[in-house]
Amino acid sequence: MNHEIQRLNSGGENALAGLFSDYRDRLERLVEFRLDPRLRSRVDSADVLQEAYIEMARRHHQYLISPEVSFYVWARQITLQTLIDVQRRRFGQKRSPQHEIRFVRTPTEGTSDSIAQFLCAQLASPSSAAIRAEETQQLQQALASMDEIDREVLALRHFEHMGNAEVAEALGLSTTAASNRYIRAMTRLGEIMQPFTKELE
Repeated sequence: MNHEIQRLNSGGENALAGLFSDYRDRLERLVEFRLDPRLRSRVDSADVLQEAYIEMARRHHQYLISPEVSFYVWARQITLQTLIDVQRRRFGQKRSPQHEIRFVRTPTEGTSDSIAQFLCAQLASPSSAAIRAEETQQLQQALASMDEIDREVLALRHFEHMGNAEVAEALGLSTTAASNRYIRAMTRLGEIMQPFTKELE
């Protein structure tokens, strides 16, 4: 973290642009994973990232005054909030202070849906839209039964490919707690997926 902060302090916006470029693929994975399926044909991840970068450029001096998390975790949070704002605009919803994502600690809404959509896309089941929709709904319901933080840890580690230390930062957990929750979440995911994998045998 210190190296990146030093780079930002000495390099200004050029350094910010370089760091954003370094992490662009990871941020794009975040957008594609979290994007509402109903908007996939109407929202380009590149547009979301461009809007997020503008916000980072506006706020990075404030971040440097008291950097509480690593640069990537900070950039990810801004990208996530930008995506939520884009989706609200598309659905004609106004941002509500009660539903604002508080920095670092609050898990996002829709994680069960995102995981279910991703997993169903990997299942080699019949291609019928009705069958796929039913499978997705069943998975969503099963995933929604998981502990909220465990489910978010699973999403961050397994689908956004974040490291354990980054997950701990993003969710305000100790690294040990984040690791333990990931193991528990993966065990629960295996139980949830068992009926679906049996259908393929």
